[in-house]
Amino acid sequence: MDGNVTDNILISTEPASGEELWRGPISNVDAAVSTARRAWAAWAARALTDRIAVMRTFSNIVKRDNEELATLIAREAGKPLWEARSEVDAVVNKVDIAVQAYAERTGKKKFDSGINGSAAVRHKPHGVMAVLGPYNFPAHLPNGHIVPALIAGNAVLFKPSEKTPAVGEALVSAFHRAGVPEDVIQLVIGGPEEGKALVAHPGIDGVLFTGSAQAGIAINRKLAANPGKIVALEMGGNNPIVVIDTPKLTDAAAVILQSAFTSAGQRCTAARRLIVKESIYDELMAELVPMARKLMVGDPLGEPQPFMGPVIDNETADRLSESFVALITAGGRALLHMRRSVPDLPFLSPGIIDVTDIPDRPDIELFGPLLQVIRVPDFDTAIAEANNTRFGLSASLIGGNPDDYGRFWANIRAGIINWNSPTNGASSKAPFGGIGLSGNHRPAAYYAADYCAYPVASTEMDQPRATIMVGLRS
Repeated sequence: MDGNVTDNILISTEPASGEELWRGPISNVDAAVSTARRAWAAWAARALTDRIAVMRTFSNIVKRDNEELATLIAREAGKPLWEARSEVDAVVNKVDIAVQAYAERTGKKKFDSGINGSAAVRHKPHGVMAVLGPYNFPAHLPNGHIVPALIAGNAVLFKPSEKTPAVGEALVSAFHRAGVPEDVIQLVIGGPEEGKALVAHPGIDGVLFTGSAQAGIAINRKLAANPGKIVALEMGGNNPIVVIDTPKLTDAAAVILQSAFTSAGQRCTAARRLIVKESIYDELMAELVPMARKLMVGDPLGEPQPFMGPVIDNETADRLSESFVALITAGGRALLHMRRSVPDLPFLSPGIIDVTDIPDRPDIELFGPLLQVIRVPDFDTAIAEANNTRFGLSASLIGGNPDDYGRFWANIRAGIINWNSPTNGASSKAPFGGIGLSGNHRPAAYYAADYCAYPVASTEMDQPRATIMVGLRS
């Protein structure tokens, strides 16, 4: 059910039906890089206001064609149409946010420096940037790299996930129609081999990656000896959502389900571990499990709209089903069984497992609708359990008072920390990224401008004026 290569052709199929959606030839990475290297300087030389105007045209084109793009996302990524529409809105809104962020994060500065001189700080683009996109947000997440990169004056080679090439093609087409030269942003079609070739290519000046920790670590290792290449890694998480004393258990259950099962659990910020204070465990489960049973799983384009569509492909569904069984075998207790409604299609119902009694819980990202529950005696233990991971992307506290949240915020190791909000409630007007296996301290979203241009410090005088005062022979 995933993107696959046959006779140098990549084929994409719809998760919900198994039918072929798109096919296209594998790209020549060397040719794409060579073309981009010839093109980027002219794009960088254009006025910033000109590049911004082109980005605003792109935003208007996507807004005009929003339903067409949303339907394509729903079909290729398996998202319900309501959610795909939200993704398209994020693509449209990214331009204004990126323009504001670029002005704030990379604005030109001038100040006095010595007699009749001045100092300045300006920013330059890196050159040719490789953007490697994920399948879960096939338009919004790569767009979050592409728009800031183009505003800064870079050329972009965008390799979409091999599972969502059609959406990638539609996104690049919109940039071309908006006026970005075809050589300045190019679509690179292919699988992992093409991704590796892009990362390692000497003509690439930066790699902007969104995807799994395993792939991100491989990129980091490959480029460890090449400090001249900017690398921004946006990876996954084993994200905790902690629930302590709260009178609003129904609301808490809704926040938990939104955190764990939106996008069929295929969000890097999705809650993977529910850590619950023992004293409220029974009451919370009495709200959570029946509510989870009511979540509709179905055709992304069906009516009424489901809460969840399928996961991306059968391989993913098989792996998640195996993980569910493995956790039960290791000592977990099923609170809600994950079920496969159609044997040959990747529709999975939400699964909830109490894993408190598993002695060595696996610290991995189970990327799908599977929530693990852990009971703890008190708040201190909850914080310690939340930090019991190599990841550090997102975390939420449900319940408590401002002092409790202050303790939580101060002690949790994550790049996104929320209170009484879902773990996946991140704003595009804020930085987006994590620590540990979740990222390399180069957050995206509002801070993407930081890795799309580099600062240049200058000391400037209109004429040379200097005297050597010491150490000259008379």
